[in-house]
Amino acid sequence: MTNTMMSVREKIYWAIKPWHGKKYARIYDIVMLIAIAVGILPLMFRYHYEAFWYLNLFSGFCFVLDYILRWMTADFEMKKYRKWESFVWYPFTPMAIIDLLSILPVFNLLNPTFKVARLTRLLMTLRVFKAIRYFEPLEIVLSVIRSQRKILLTVLSLALFYIFITALIMFNAEEDINPETGKYLFETFFEAFYWAACTLTTVGYGDLYPISSIGRVISIISSMVGIAIIALPSGIITAGYMDEQRIRREKKEPHSK
Repeated sequence: MTNTMMSVREKIYWAIKPWHGKKYARIYDIVMLIAIAVGILPLMFRYHYEAFWYLNLFSGFCFVLDYILRWMTADFEMKKYRKWESFVWYPFTPMAIIDLLSILPVFNLLNPTFKVARLTRLLMTLRVFKAIRYFEPLEIVLSVIRSQRKILLTVLSLALFYIFITALIMFNAEEDINPETGKYLFETFFEAFYWAACTLTTVGYGDLYPISSIGRVISIISSMVGIAIIALPSGIITAGYMDEQRIRREKKEPHSK
């Protein structure tokens, strides 16, 4: 009996595992993506329509079933824990928390007295993050960020330090009065920090810009260095993405036969 149950749970695990490759797994992925899409559809409208009630009911049912099935098969996914520990720890994993919070709006659907409209709509936005599990390229990027987090945190620290230094220099260098406003260009250090961040990332909103010659020189240097700093994480993520994709392809091949 135990072996039979294990076999059934194993089949369920491979059925709900994204990008497994088998036909029934692909069908499950498509159904869940449809449930996610119809679950966030009401968020694109200011007014509530009757059809949304049925769409929410369908998506809510799919989310509840998916949560239960994933909890039932947690031991297959969380192999670093003992079997009973995996069932205990699964509800506290990031994706399980998102799954649970995205289910909560269903209670408002079934019982209108449990109604906090703004909170309900906010929780419904979390359903977008459920798509990460079924959108392989994005999930791979997140895996790369997790594996390369030390290097990426170093680059982020470098970027923040450079933004701070540039903002400090610009805040003290740009002392000319803006003729359009009659005030300093940077009234507060936060405005200088905001400008430095926009310049480093080459966003350039145009709401703040230097008017003195020295300020423009600093802006040119900041932009040139910003291109180099922004390019660092792009190269790290790209290299990691290719390696992660190759590893997943090799793992997936035995199960797709």
